[in-house]
Amino acid sequence: MHGILYEEESVWQFLFITCMLGGWAAWMTGRACAQTWRPVSSLVVFLLLLGIAVRFIHHALFDGTMFAPQFYVVDTIILMAFGIIGFRYTRTNQMVTQYHWLYERASLLSWKAKAAS
Repeated sequence: MHGILYEEESVWQFLFITCMLGGWAAWMTGRACAQTWRPVSSLVVFLLLLGIAVRFIHHALFDGTMFAPQFYVVDTIILMAFGIIGFRYTRTNQMVTQYHWLYERASLLSWKAKAAS
């Protein structure tokens, strides 16, 4: 996996920077986009920019390559997963809370219309 998914000497550096710090930032970005009723397309743009920031942290702290397309894509895919899950989780909570007479929770990340009574 070393050299394919990450370039650092240890997987722990990758997990800390990309998954913990970047994942938290991506989750919060998805949450903020959902709370302000922005579309998913704006979330994708924000996460692409966040991917550049995560690459910079790898570069600044661990002397990683700043402009490596392969590692940028890997980092950004992970950020997209965290961000979109955060978006869907928050949007589901919004829909079932604000429109409780119309929708009910179908799962953790989705809602459905209430059955007519």
